[in-house]
Amino acid sequence: MRLLLAGLLALMLSGCSEKDLRRSFEILSASAEEIPLGEEEVIQALKDTLARGISLGSASAAVQGAYLNNPKLKIETPPDFATAEKTLRKIGFGSEIDRFVAQLNRSAELAAARAKPIFIRAITSMSISDGFEILNGAPDAATRYLERNTRDDLFDAFLPVVQDTLDQTSATRYYEKLAEKYNELPLNWNVDPDLDGYATRRAIDGLFVLIAEEEARIRADPAARTTKLLRRVFGSLD
Repeated sequence: MRLLLAGLLALMLSGCSEKDLRRSFEILSASAEEIPLGEEEVIQALKDTLARGISLGSASAAVQGAYLNNPKLKIETPPDFATAEKTLRKIGFGSEIDRFVAQLNRSAELAAARAKPIFIRAITSMSISDGFEILNGAPDAATRYLERNTRDDLFDAFLPVVQDTLDQTSATRYYEKLAEKYNELPLNWNVDPDLDGYATRRAIDGLFVLIAEEEARIRADPAARTTKLLRRVFGSLD
């Protein structure tokens, strides 16, 4: 799962133009004292690494089990359903609830594939000031930048996928069955959470968890900086 900002940096130069490659070679051949970090160098490094990391990360998050088997990402039953879950497990519906949770997480995994083009748009529109704020900012500055600029678009893109997937994987049917059983019990309030919206928001939350983890690792761990240019750009912060 460590792909949203880690594997990205190692592949940084592969998408550069011939001019960029020549410039990078000149930079790498000189000492840091001879050639200070330039604006184009920093921004290109950030854009390339983020773009490639997002490509890898979206694919990783879409793998079956990526959410369900990761405690930091796993989507549990909706908060409004917590009391109902406890009651239903006590009366023998535990396996049905587990099946529902598995399908809920599968919907997030399938929706994750929609993230890549949205993230790429945000990355390509990054300004010079954005880049330096990220480089010199908090350990999660890049994550927060992406979240500010993509969350609404991610929700719009994820929601129809989550809705379709919940139907296709029978999660909606499982939920309706469980809610129906709970609502039949005496002295209980009816359960009717926004299942689609809940699953969509949690799917997006999971992506940003991964991004934040990898950003922090790259900033803190010189071993994660796998090229000279990467060490030069992020090493300027050490």
